[in-house]
Amino acid sequence: MDVLRQIVESNRFKNFITIVIALNAVILGFETSPTVMEHAGTILHVLDQIAVAIFVIELLMKLVVYRMAFFKRSWNIFDFTIVAITLLPVGQGVSVLRALRILRAFRLISIVPSMRKVVEALMRAIPGMLSVLTLLSLVFYVSAVMATKLFGQGFPEWFGTIGASLYSLFQIMTLESWSMGIVRPVMVLYPLAWMFFVPFILVTTFAVLNLFIAIVVDAMATHVDVEEDQTRDEIDHDHQEVMSELRALRQEMAKLAAAQNSGANRPDSGQN
Repeated sequence: MDVLRQIVESNRFKNFITIVIALNAVILGFETSPTVMEHAGTILHVLDQIAVAIFVIELLMKLVVYRMAFFKRSWNIFDFTIVAITLLPVGQGVSVLRALRILRAFRLISIVPSMRKVVEALMRAIPGMLSVLTLLSLVFYVSAVMATKLFGQGFPEWFGTIGASLYSLFQIMTLESWSMGIVRPVMVLYPLAWMFFVPFILVTTFAVLNLFIAIVVDAMATHVDVEEDQTRDEIDHDHQEVMSELRALRQEMAKLAAAQNSGANRPDSGQN
């Protein structure tokens, strides 16, 4: 059991699984090409089955080592689900589920430290991003109601309903053909429409959305500061342990030196 645990937790085994995940992702990408499948479909299918077998063996090894503790980690549950899907019989619906195997490539995030830091920073930024998203949703809803009432009669395909207005405003927010595609045609019938669309763009595109970037950057800076503090605390702790050991060693050496001096100064019993 200890040998199996050493194998599962070794860096070589993790690197091997990472390489298999990356190669399997490439194979799944090749399977989307009819030309590649026509010339090398059999080889790709065999390689995919080998990758699935490796994933199954990996999970079985982890289940033997960790047993029920295996399911305490979300990534392990995710891997177990994906591998279980790949073992189901091939069918119309199951084939779609088997495509989820490509999600295993996300495990690479835990391998690359810089990517892991970004994800951790994003997780820290979620509360702030939810607040900004709520504000943005409120602005969108108010703007959609106004746009439906102002321009719905003249342009029902864009602003006839709140849903259509929300989609049109989303397109405007992304600056995708917002001027020539929507705003200028609306201004032909409503010349003062720019007084609505320009402030909307300024508020959503240049103000609210930039708050997302600010929140993420602040979260990354905070995460870096936390890591630096943890590293500094670990260094201080190690330094204190080393100094404590040096003091203890110095005391022991002083005791030994005192004992040697006492023995040297003691008169020889044979000379009395």
